[in-house]
Amino acid sequence: MVERATEQSDVVTDGIRVTVRSQYVPDQSAPRSRRYVFAYSVRIENQGSEPAQLRTRHWVITDGDGKIEEVRGPGVVGQTPYLRPGEHFEYTSGCILQTPRGDMRGTYQMIRPDGREFDARIATFVLALPHSLN
Repeated sequence: MVERATEQSDVVTDGIRVTVRSQYVPDQSAPRSRRYVFAYSVRIENQGSEPAQLRTRHWVITDGDGKIEEVRGPGVVGQTPYLRPGEHFEYTSGCILQTPRGDMRGTYQMIRPDGREFDARIATFVLALPHSLN
């Protein structure tokens, strides 16, 4: 089965559920200058039985021309949330593309209290102007 990307993604890895919703931000965009701004809201929820802390992020951003940009860094929005079972963390960030459509996917590197590390997957989601999805 082929995974079809939409403006929302939702995936669980080792008990960590990552849900993302994206939207176009017209008042910050300038299409004539090839500037398309998108916001994405992320919810990271620990549905497992062990705590986990988000350490780093890795995003793969692909624009409509196939140009790929990778972003790596510590935490998210300046934080490294520690999530006990049942807890969640939410944040909103943004992305600027030179095309009216693209997509994002990635991982959050997580660590358990005993030192075990794993990558919580962020499923592919679309960045697109409203009504441009087929």
